[in-house]
Amino acid sequence: MLAPRTYRSICFTDEMSGVRGMQPSTTSGPAITEVRFRLDGEIGTADRRLFGSFVEHVGRGVYGGLFDPSDPSATPEGFRGDVLALVRELGVTVVRYPGGNFVSGYDWKDGVGPRSSRPRRLDLAWKSIETNAFGTDEFLAWCRRAGVEPMLALNLGLGDVGSALQLVEYVNHPGGTALSDARARNGSPEPGDVRLWCLGNEMDGPWQLGHRSAEQYGDIARATASALRMFDEDLELVAVGSSHAEMPTFGTWDRTVLARTAGLVDLLSCHIYFFDDGDLAAFLRSAEKLDAFLATIAGIVDEANRAHPDGRRVRVSLDEWNVWDFRVHDALKPGLAFAEAPRLLEQEYTLADAVVVGTLLQTILAHADTVAVAALAQLVNAIGVIRTEPGRPAWRQPTFHPFALASRSAGHTVVRTAADAPGGALATVTVAPELDAVRVYLANRDLEHPARVEVDLAGFAPAAATAVCLWGDDPAATNTVDSPSRVAPRPLPAELTGDLLAVTLPPLSWAAVEVTCRPAGR
Repeated sequence: MLAPRTYRSICFTDEMSGVRGMQPSTTSGPAITEVRFRLDGEIGTADRRLFGSFVEHVGRGVYGGLFDPSDPSATPEGFRGDVLALVRELGVTVVRYPGGNFVSGYDWKDGVGPRSSRPRRLDLAWKSIETNAFGTDEFLAWCRRAGVEPMLALNLGLGDVGSALQLVEYVNHPGGTALSDARARNGSPEPGDVRLWCLGNEMDGPWQLGHRSAEQYGDIARATASALRMFDEDLELVAVGSSHAEMPTFGTWDRTVLARTAGLVDLLSCHIYFFDDGDLAAFLRSAEKLDAFLATIAGIVDEANRAHPDGRRVRVSLDEWNVWDFRVHDALKPGLAFAEAPRLLEQEYTLADAVVVGTLLQTILAHADTVAVAALAQLVNAIGVIRTEPGRPAWRQPTFHPFALASRSAGHTVVRTAADAPGGALATVTVAPELDAVRVYLANRDLEHPARVEVDLAGFAPAAATAVCLWGDDPAATNTVDSPSRVAPRPLPAELTGDLLAVTLPPLSWAAVEVTCRPAGR
């Protein structure tokens, strides 16, 4: 059992059951589900990089998203300033780039040097024309502007060990070599000091340029990792795991890759997406699928760690996750014409999607003992939490809000909660010793009934509580350029009676509660 007095800042996460919005009420109306939670043991520390995102050269993710020199908000480098401001508000800590499927056909040398001499190329992954106006140096400069850590992916599809090693030298070596001096001439005299490197992307998928078997990929990943370790022993390297749980090689691929790269890699990647196939109630239980998926991956990683106890301890990188209904997007249909920055994957997210994303974040926090990196895919326009239109202010998708609220738990310790009644509860607790606060995340997935949730904060001396909540009458409600705040957090009453926190959640809702506590000893 947890000794509560050892913690000063906590983040609880609770998933109830269901969806359909209404004003919160504790009096007349639909029957109210009641459940009480208590602390039930520490899970681990929420690595700051659990709140990462992903930028790929797909659609308007980069051009018109991150980069648009013609936009009224553009910085001197051509970055959209309004997007940068929203990225900071979102609380993103690390961003993976440049792919994704794109990276397996990408030559990084095309995207450096004077723009006037950069070649235009066909991108076969997304049937687009790549201008290469935005490349490695621009991305690293954008990361510095945004205050995020870069996570760079290497091309192990059509690329090779030599090209990967050259990119790492170009980015990270201080100077005095042809590649590092070229970086300085290109406007980046200081090394990028990028620590996180992905050894390819989704190489288990037949859709991937350079697709290989697990054995073939394991061999090139091992050779690449060995070369990178000779350059810098302390880099963090991410081996490619399964691209989704329905792959016929799921599990066997991961075990084979980990066996071949033992002692050389630090993380195993995995990807997962969710969508509403017409059963809204089932869609709202997506967090349960994510929980089982992460438990399976964690078990495979644990096997590998036990088999190689003297090697590097491998953890999980969930470096693509989101709600994405890929069935409706033109990018996956045959016959798409090659075009420059076409409108691809521009999904309009809904209130229901936001509730699901909130519960997925709760589940990621609940696996903080094994998951070290997570990246919401993607950041802008292409299945992004941020949307843009030319000449108009950028706006927040509904899914922006649970991420921005949950990202405040980066670096905290995560603790389980246990319920005194059935309700599908999930809890995370974060510890930040310098803060006298408790953060509580709650979701009601019931389609019809409100839920009164009580959390026992004994040992924390709670003094005051404030809450915000996403809810509404229409699960399909969304935000647009002309109505950018239709779905947004609104105040929610929160009660404190002694050590007991209580809130009443409307159906189809996700809430964040912050409880300030009296300092220890007072």
